[in-house]
Amino acid sequence: MFKNLFGKKNDADKELKITSPLNGKYVKLEDIPDPVFAEKMMGEGFGVEPTDGEVVAPVSGTIMQVFPTNHAIGIKTDNDIELLIHIGLETVAMEGKGFEGHVSEGDKVEQGDKLVTFDMDLVKSEANSTISPVIITNSDTLESFNIEEVSSLNRADTVVAIASVK
Repeated sequence: MFKNLFGKKNDADKELKITSPLNGKYVKLEDIPDPVFAEKMMGEGFGVEPTDGEVVAPVSGTIMQVFPTNHAIGIKTDNDIELLIHIGLETVAMEGKGFEGHVSEGDKVEQGDKLVTFDMDLVKSEANSTISPVIITNSDTLESFNIEEVSSLNRADTVVAIASVK
């Protein structure tokens, strides 16, 4: 009786649609030229080969971490999925040069809110790759993770993956 009165988490709360945080081309996780990501050491996910330097929130949630160099951001969703957006590969070595953050830890964001802008040409010339992994760092909490059939990605519009929590 009280379950109905106070409500119960429904299946919609368990499912999360993850949109692309960048404009660009879909890259299969296993094809990212970095074994930490390609071998899923950090978790399930996908990559984006960006065509410009604007990163938006692929999900709604709370900013859990903004790396001091602004090259990576962590978001925690309301259903406790932890998502990492890592701009480029080996970009931490750039020490923040060319990256500008637009959010802070603790900020609430909606899907599509601007997170980071970066100098695409600088990343192309100084980093190992512009391919940007999007990773669920607590993949052990997932019941399922499915990649949609996509190739060309529009930030905040193209649903790339659907994750369900246990």
